[in-house]
Order: sequence, then structure tokens, then C-alpha cells
Amino acid sequence: MEATGTDEVEKIKSKFMSAWHNMKYSWVLKTKTYFSRNSPVFLLGKCYHFKTEESGELSTDGSNFDKINTEISGNVEEFRKDFISRIWLTYREEFPQIKGSALTTDCGWGCTLRTGQMLLAQGLMLHFLGRAWVWPEALDMDSSDSESWTSNTVRKLTASFEASLTAERDPKILPRPQQGPARRNWDVTEMRNEVYHRRIISWFGDSPLAAFGLHQLIEYGKKSGKIAGDWYGPAVVAHILRKAVEEARDPELQGVTVYVAQDCTVYSSDVIDRQCSFMDSGKAGTKAVIILVPVRLGGERTNTDYLEFVKGILSLEYCVGIIGGKPKQSYYFAGFQDDSLIYMDPHYCQSFVDVSIKDFPLESFHCPSPKKMSFKKMDPSCTIGFYCRTVQDFEKASEEITKMLKSSSKEKYPLFTFVKGHSRDYDFASSPLHEEHDLFSEDEKKRLKRFSTEEFVLL
Repeated sequence: MEATGTDEVEKIKSKFMSAWHNMKYSWVLKTKTYFSRNSPVFLLGKCYHFKTEESGELSTDGSNFDKINTEISGNVEEFRKDFISRIWLTYREEFPQIKGSALTTDCGWGCTLRTGQMLLAQGLMLHFLGRAWVWPEALDMDSSDSESWTSNTVRKLTASFEASLTAERDPKILPRPQQGPARRNWDVTEMRNEVYHRRIISWFGDSPLAAFGLHQLIEYGKKSGKIAGDWYGPAVVAHILRKAVEEARDPELQGVTVYVAQDCTVYSSDVIDRQCSFMDSGKAGTKAVIILVPVRLGGERTNTDYLEFVKGILSLEYCVGIIGGKPKQSYYFAGFQDDSLIYMDPHYCQSFVDVSIKDFPLESFHCPSPKKMSFKKMDPSCTIGFYCRTVQDFEKASEEITKMLKSSSKEKYPLFTFVKGHSRDYDFASSPLHEEHDLFSEDEKKRLKRFSTEEFVLL
């Protein structure tokens, strides 16, 4: 009985925390983000120009599109469509209880796992849909959604408070009505793409069975000493994502692998070995690879000398973003304008969506408006991601990034390096591709513990 009482207290506490974080972060969606008309905007390798004869700033929420000419307006629309099409993964509440805890929300602690999910989702979108794909219904999202979500926060807070007083398990919150337009007629290619769009999102669902859902990531995190409710750093999340992809059993995912750089070094032969490994079907084949490179962009503060390199990385179409943030908050960086980074913010608590049902609502998985942050505010600890479909793509990317590293590095040593050969050739312990009894090798565990102690704490 005592344990049951403790669980109820934890659930009530969890509901209050969800409501508090909703109130705390809901203003982020409501505030407008302004972009300069005179500088190009980069989003995951694509460049957009908003230039007009007039100087000034442009809001991307559609409030002043009528003030610019048709040609430029089209470019802004293309940017908005591209940004909204990226998969947005945020705090969620009222999802199935996490094994080994009473938690039914990740509010306040799961932001780095969410930004890691967004990076992996972008890699999978490149793999299955290509960089040119955009969600056909992206611009159908009402620009006033952020305001309705914000007002919904007040109702959630009230409902959670009433539920705590009545010991009600599920507060009665009226769902936000779906007012999107009826689906138009799609051709065969669009229908195929929509199937993959939904499938990718379903892999990140908040349920124990979802391959890259929060529940699974937490299970893999336990192998490195992490539990639900702990804070995760970008490097730890990189290793967790690698294991999640490695252990995924969906046949569609057998053609993708993840490589995590060791001590800021990418060993080319190790990457190629992963790409050329046998698939579970028993047939030899070449896998696409998502390369994750945990780095530090300075000591206690980010070194501004790295700004040009970060901008260069985000200018590459095979870049899948950066898991980073500012102290105490993790963001998914996807682009830049001038010296400001464009990001998606996971710090908004949304209700659980059951992605196992047919035609589950997609709106909450797409962010209606981008946010910007000065590079100077960026925390130095981050993980950079790249996607390479073939071995040839990897070799080309390694050459291009190496040149970029050399040209942008004012220090004696570059931020990270590509070297030929295997890690074992340099006296590093190389972990096998599959380990039956222990998800992390002893070498990886030591590395993960070091990352856990060195990285900043994320809330």
C-alpha cells in the first residue's frame, strides 16, 4: 500500500511538472522570429534568399508577407515549407509509464534525447525521402496554432490541479480540434512518400515498442548508468542512438547504420566496414551511414573562432543537424543566418499521440515557426551529424569536411579529424558490430562515463 501511495504522489508531481513546463515554455511558440532580408538563410544545406530593395527584417509567421513582392514571397514560402517539414519531437505527457519508474512524461529532463531523436529523424528522412522532399500539407498548418496551444496550456494546468485534488488518474482535457483542410488528391509518389513520412514518425512514438522512442532510448541508456529522469549529454545520446539503430529489427531499417567518432576521430575503415557489413537478411549489401561526432567548441564557453566551421557544416546537404543548445537547455540546430543559429526547441510539453493508430494526427510533429539564437550563447558541448548513402558519398564527404576543418581552424589542431585505417591500428579497442550479452563494450562504458562527467547538465 505504501508503494502504491508513493506512485500516486509521483504521478501527481509529474502532472504538476508537465503543467509548469508547459506554462514556462509556451511563450516560445508565441513569440515571432525575425530574419534579415539582406542575408541568406541556410537550412540543412539549402540556401534561401529574402533580399528586397528595402532593408529591414522579415517575420516568418506570415504576418507581413503581403509587404514583399511575389518572387521573394515564394522564396519565403519555400523556406517555411522546408522548415515545417522537418520532424519536431518535444516533451510529451501522459504516455505509457516508463519501465522502472512512475514517470509518464519527460518534461524537465528529456530534452537532449528529443534533440537526438530529431537529428536521427532527419537522417532517416534523407535516407527514405531525400533532401528535396517537403510535406505537402506543411503550409496548411494554421499560423495561429501556437496561440491556441498556448491558451490550451492554461486549461491543462487547471485540469492537472483538479485531477490532483480528486485523485483522478486522467484529467479531462478537451482535445484541440483538428481544423486542417481535407486531404487533396495525391499521386503515387506522394502517397509513397506519405507512407514513409508516417512510418518515420512512428519509429519515434512514445511507447515501449517504438524502435527509437523514449522508452527504448532509456533502456539503452541504462547500460551506461543512466535512468529515466537523469540528464543526458550530447555524446551519451550519440552512443544511445547508435545502439538503438543497431538493435532495430524493422526490415526497413536494416539498410542504415550509425557510427560514433572516437575521441574526435573518424576512422574511415571502421565506417566503411559498417557500411559493407552483412545485413540481417544474410545478403551482402552496402548500408547508408549516419556519422555522429561529439565535440567541444571551446572550454567553459564556445570559442567564436568555430563559428565559420559550424556555419560551413550546416551548409552541407548531407548534414543532419547538431545536438547542442545553450547551458541547461538542449536544442536541435538545423541552420543559420549571419551569426545566429536556427533551431527547433523540444521544450514544449504536448499530449501523447498514439502513432499505432491509422492516420494519427501529424500536426504536433511539425514545428510551425523557427527560432534563432546567437552563436555566442551556444554551449560548447555538442554532437554533429552527417548522412552518407554510399561508401563513395562517405569518401567525398570526408574530403570535403577535412578541407573545411583545415581552412576554418585557427588552432593548431582541427575540431575533429578523418584518418585512414581502423581504430585498432591506433591501439584503440574497437567494439564489434553486434554484442549479444552486453550492449556497450568496456571501452565504450569508460568513454560514456567520461562524457557524463564532462558534459553540461541539461534540463
